[in-house]
Amino acid sequence: MRALTWQGKRDVRVEEVPDPRIEEPSDAIVRITSTAICGSDLHLYEVLGPYLKPGDILGHEAMGIVEEVGAGVTRLKPGDRVVVPFNISCGSCWMCQRQLYAQCETTQVTAEGKGAALFGYTSLYGAVPGGQAQFLRVPHAEFGPITVPTDGPDEQWLYLSDILPTAWQAVKYADTPRGGTLAVFGLGPVGQFCARIGRHLGADRVIGLDLVPERLEMARRHGVEVLDISQLDDVPGTLIDLVDGRGPDAVIDAVGMEAHGAPLGKMAQAAAGLLPDKLAQPMIDKAAVDRLVVLKAAIKAVRRGGTVSISGVYGGEVDPLPLMEMFDRGIQLRMGQCHVRRWTDEIIPLLTDDDPLGVADLRTHRLPLEQAPQAYEMFQKKQDGCVKVVLAP
Repeated sequence: MRALTWQGKRDVRVEEVPDPRIEEPSDAIVRITSTAICGSDLHLYEVLGPYLKPGDILGHEAMGIVEEVGAGVTRLKPGDRVVVPFNISCGSCWMCQRQLYAQCETTQVTAEGKGAALFGYTSLYGAVPGGQAQFLRVPHAEFGPITVPTDGPDEQWLYLSDILPTAWQAVKYADTPRGGTLAVFGLGPVGQFCARIGRHLGADRVIGLDLVPERLEMARRHGVEVLDISQLDDVPGTLIDLVDGRGPDAVIDAVGMEAHGAPLGKMAQAAAGLLPDKLAQPMIDKAAVDRLVVLKAAIKAVRRGGTVSISGVYGGEVDPLPLMEMFDRGIQLRMGQCHVRRWTDEIIPLLTDDDPLGVADLRTHRLPLEQAPQAYEMFQKKQDGCVKVVLAP
């Protein structure tokens, strides 16, 4: 089959690789019809290379048609149309019984001290082949895949794999009071959905912050107040002034470790990336720093007693935070990998022709899988108005 493989920093290639096969009775093989590039994939393209090896198959947002199931899978059958959650969960362990699917104890990567295994996301999360390919082996298929109707375009359902439940969780964690104000830092795909879900779940005002014109315009189309941070000298101060001199009730950081405007953090990440993997891995694991400009702005902007919800991916171990200010102002922090299956039953009824979450207005590019290398570069450099890329294997 054809699949997108990692070969080095900013070097991904579509190659011929062996077809996946059933390895355990709980496996399924899915023929991929659509697979997307996630903002988290860009961390692999740039920062997390030391945890990849040449030939690793990338991608964790995928859907398609079940081709084959193992002997232990009775819930699915060949021909079913499914979306595949990015985290691999058994559905029955102690953590899964508490709907903490991203911490599944059956698939936890204990050797690396990490939570549930993820598709296409480094040795830290199990080195499981990803979904930017023609076929995907899906472990624990008796629980994981989400069966969806056979009608409707793929993009009506595809985002259930990651970014839609990730945004839903971020908004739920933010816990904006009905009639309150939510601010969203970063209007990439997750941030776009955070802003729309915030409005849908009852926030009176949603303020989105970014510096990419196409992202700002997309958010504006969905009733979001937008701020171009490139035009602001004091982002937290501006938000506080805009919201009663107190600041938003809740703030979502939908940016993460590669935020713009953090030159020292960027330098540290680049320096680690230049080291041989055997040296880079322990440095990243024990002494990594993130670009914290967005997270610190979120902490300083939220009102006293408010909540900062973090959906952007961070990987630092020695990140300095303003704890005195956080403690004094009584700020709550919530964060973590999305527990995809925890939220999908709430979201699916909204994926209708009325489209209250605007899933039809997110993808800006649909390209053949063979053009994935160009798509990664375009997405990273924010060229050609790129907000979201969907690939067709």
